[in-house]
Amino acid sequence: MFGIDPDDLPDGLVVADAAGRIVVFNAAAVKITAMARDDAIGLPLERALPLEDLKGRRWWTLTDPYGGLATRVAQPERNLLLPGGREVLVSARYVREHPTGPVSRLVVSLRGTEARRRSERSNAELIATVAHELRSPLTSVKGFTATLLAKWERFTDDQKRLMLETVNADANRVTRLIAELLDISRIDSGRLEVRRQPVDMAAAVGRHVQAHIANGQSADRFFVRIRRDLPGLWADPDKIDQVLGNLLENAVRHGAGTVTIEVAPVPARSEQGEEEGTAVTVSDEGPGIPEESMGRVFTRFWRGSKRGGTGLGLYIVKGIVEAHGGAITVGRGPGGGAEFRFILPVGTPAYLT
Repeated sequence: MFGIDPDDLPDGLVVADAAGRIVVFNAAAVKITAMARDDAIGLPLERALPLEDLKGRRWWTLTDPYGGLATRVAQPERNLLLPGGREVLVSARYVREHPTGPVSRLVVSLRGTEARRRSERSNAELIATVAHELRSPLTSVKGFTATLLAKWERFTDDQKRLMLETVNADANRVTRLIAELLDISRIDSGRLEVRRQPVDMAAAVGRHVQAHIANGQSADRFFVRIRRDLPGLWADPDKIDQVLGNLLENAVRHGAGTVTIEVAPVPARSEQGEEEGTAVTVSDEGPGIPEESMGRVFTRFWRGSKRGGTGLGLYIVKGIVEAHGGAITVGRGPGGGAEFRFILPVGTPAYLT
């Protein structure tokens, strides 16, 4: 086994000996505490790391690692303060030669709070976005239902139908938003389930194009190219529909000119480790995506324009494609607009996974 250099660890590592004096103080600890390694080595733990909890209590006095319960083996991670009010996430492990013997080494892990703060900001933005997106349809639903209940007899059947159709459309909008939130939760927790079945990608693309035509788009707006010899594809048909629906909706809404959809086989190239699969490319002739934004397209809340939407769709698309073992990229299409291309490996039937 190769030894691990403490300086290679991403988190701060501080180790104190049986007397409570520091013997290891790695590079990450230096960065987090702003204390030089040479100054820390040999110092008592409470002097090198004068930690306080959020109530101002000295953490080492509170936890008493060397004189506390002999059965204690660790301290769970918690938010503590360094001098100057700098927040740090701290956990500790007590190493004993015997189960109830004295502490021979105290191993302390330090982590900055930047990642947690980014997560908190992202969650706060998600809550604000959801609240904003829910307010409009729910206000509409409440307004129309209250009006119908109070003045039912005053409206003609056609007026009632129009208001109920509006309520139905807004209820569908709320349902879609809730589905997006559930998808994000499953993607972030790694619990997105893929129920594989045979999928005819060419037929799926055809259904989505016909749906746009039925909703008023010109048939000339779409150009579909299906290559020959497509491999059999085992995937989740509902989730593939989500991916196709989102990419086509974006091309129609935010792009311009002809929307081109191409479905082509990906040949197996074992020397490069690439599996045989199916590639789907969706491109338009609009203004495209600015070069500086390419790296953020698949992040939460990215919006290509100010034409509404939650900014969650492409984040979900990427999660679905990757859950299938595939990959998705974005670039500039031949017509100058945005081009999205995702590749799905052939996959295996659900009963074999």
